[in-house]
Amino acid sequence: MKKIVCTLVIFAFLASCTGSDKFVLRTSIGKINKVMVVTKSSDWIGDVGKEIRNSFGELVVGLPQPEPTFTVSQIAPNGFGNMMKVSRNILVIGESTKESFTVKHDVYAKPQTIIYIYAKDDDGLVKMFQKHKKEIIDIYIDSDIKMTQDVFAKSKLDDSEFKTLKNLGVSFTIHDKFNLVDDTGDFLWLRHHLTSGIAKTGSNNILVYAVPLEDETKVADSIVAVRNRIGKKYIPGTDPETMHMITEVAYTPFTFDAVIDGKKAYETRGKWEVKNDFMAGPFVNYTVIDKKNNRLIVFEGFTYAPSVNKRAFLFELEAIGKSMKIK
Repeated sequence: MKKIVCTLVIFAFLASCTGSDKFVLRTSIGKINKVMVVTKSSDWIGDVGKEIRNSFGELVVGLPQPEPTFTVSQIAPNGFGNMMKVSRNILVIGESTKESFTVKHDVYAKPQTIIYIYAKDDDGLVKMFQKHKKEIIDIYIDSDIKMTQDVFAKSKLDDSEFKTLKNLGVSFTIHDKFNLVDDTGDFLWLRHHLTSGIAKTGSNNILVYAVPLEDETKVADSIVAVRNRIGKKYIPGTDPETMHMITEVAYTPFTFDAVIDGKKAYETRGKWEVKNDFMAGPFVNYTVIDKKNNRLIVFEGFTYAPSVNKRAFLFELEAIGKSMKIK
């Protein structure tokens, strides 16, 4: 009788495990902004692979050194075994009698995003990829943003620590490696000292503040002027009398439409520098139109990491900025 009971218990346990992905899915692996492409070697060295590499290799706007949007690697379908199937971002592309574009999540591991593209021949594959290129890039970026935010949420700073966030009624998912530089109640500055490799002398920085909403049609054109005014007031150089942060004069920032917390916003990417000094680096700025309170909420992240690539540092700041919640 005991053997029967034990057998039933074991059977029930196994059934419950196989009935829910939570029990069987492995944890995915892979760096942010990296995609593994599963396709034949002949396709990879031909027009299909060229189109993928050119598209994923588009340079990230605003970085001082040229860095691609994604780092890509390729593996043949017969090499796509269990070890490779735990990669976080996967693109499967190949020939079929029917054209199709499919997105699936958490197939072999979690979190995971797999995009499948099939067409009848190489020309069809190239056209299918071109047709969905922007969607594909956005899907992988959004996936990496969410994953990064989930990681930061496990060691999130307490918003109640900061007067400015409380006064503005905003919150962010900021990890606890950031330390306070300034918190006036109207302006918040947090800094994360980078500690790995050659970047250990650098830092990631977060600024949060609000300015009045005067003319919604002129918001995008005023972003540079606002950040220069804030830089002069709050972010001095080694000589506060003659040095402060400004937008780099020789590089025109790029501004794009965005949506943050369901509200119309603008994303601006460019380069900052310290006037009359040699410090400089990239920034990403999110200016959110908060009509309810007749104001603009501004989040800015900027990186100082001389002599190293900065894509990953700026992506971390992007993930934090996009986590904004306005009460």
